[in-house]
Amino acid sequence: MLRRRSQAARPPTEPVTLRGRRVLLRPLVAEDFGQWREVRRRCAGWLTQWEPLPAPGQPDTVEDRGAFSSRCSVRLREIQLGTGFGFGLFVDGLLRGEVNLNTIQRGARQNAYIGYWVDQDVAGHGYVPEAVVAVLRFAFEDLQLHRVQISIVPRNRASRRVVEKLDLREEGLAERYLQINGVWEDHIRYAITSEEWAVRGSELCAAWLD
Repeated sequence: MLRRRSQAARPPTEPVTLRGRRVLLRPLVAEDFGQWREVRRRCAGWLTQWEPLPAPGQPDTVEDRGAFSSRCSVRLREIQLGTGFGFGLFVDGLLRGEVNLNTIQRGARQNAYIGYWVDQDVAGHGYVPEAVVAVLRFAFEDLQLHRVQISIVPRNRASRRVVEKLDLREEGLAERYLQINGVWEDHIRYAITSEEWAVRGSELCAAWLD
């Protein structure tokens, strides 16, 4: 059964923990730096080809403990402001990736974007789709958002496989949408609305979470 919040209920502005069958999602904290550095070093080639280049002069969160701690503080501030919720993806106590609910917009839009990455060693095990469903349930039932989007570079087959497993609706191609690894890349846009979640949410939760 879907969990519904009252329309008058205030969305959370404190860190939350989400759980699936096998994954635990919680905000990263400074003490996670060792695990973060290990997985990001080991999977650098696998991950950075799909990520924006860092701004010139920006400290490296993989090698600089202080920069990682600052990143965690920024994520906490986003939670407090209600503009984003970042989650480390943990399996059996080990950090295996992230799933982030970014750029939450209120007013007439009630929209947000999901981004994710996963440790190459556990890719294909279904951890990311499970985590995405947990975040979608949180977005629609706790945050009361109307629409959630995911944008993926067309040739990124591993990321596209996640949305295909969940059968999320494809909306078309956004040309030169985001700067990825120094190149303005086209992205395929996928979306799900609260109306679709009302129809499919129970099915998705039964398949991936309950």
